[in-house]
Amino acid sequence: MRRLPILLLAVAGCGGNTSTAIPTTVPTAVSTTASATASATVSDTVVDSDHGAGGPAVQPGVFDRTAARITLADGSFCELCLWLAETPDDRARGLMEVTDLGAADAMAFVYPEAHTGSFWMKNTIMPLSIAFYSPSGAFLDAFDMEPCVTEQCTSYPTSPDFLIAVEAPQGGLDELGLVAGSSLELLDLPCPD
Repeated sequence: MRRLPILLLAVAGCGGNTSTAIPTTVPTAVSTTASATASATVSDTVVDSDHGAGGPAVQPGVFDRTAARITLADGSFCELCLWLAETPDDRARGLMEVTDLGAADAMAFVYPEAHTGSFWMKNTIMPLSIAFYSPSGAFLDAFDMEPCVTEQCTSYPTSPDFLIAVEAPQGGLDELGLVAGSSLELLDLPCPD
């Protein structure tokens, strides 16, 4: 019997904490039906005391997580796990004071309708990159944001008419596939453990 070599395909731009790369073609759409009803406060963070000499890691607390699919320009896709910030309080809290994303690849700020505004990094100590997606799920724009722990923080104008903004550790958007030509779909499914 002749053995055939097994060919493993990896999708460039689909790494991360919980990502799985699966080359295929899928429809692109955005579902914003995932439910996140908890309101985060300053005390709603998780501290991991085993983080090492750099001090304890601070992870997002009461946010729900959802599986998401990123479809790349070539039709391949990967699945990510995203923290959800869907309520005004959750979106205002975001990744303030967080130093480690823990059990998710990034955080999705989901709005009930197309939105234009600005983001800032008040009390956010981790440098972040942010990507914006339209109501149809199409990539709009991305840029980096710097930490701010002072009273006066830079305000970063958003892309016009975005529905979802995704924040990841600075420089991590490429690895997650959150790049020009990609599309985003929130799956309203639990993240794999």
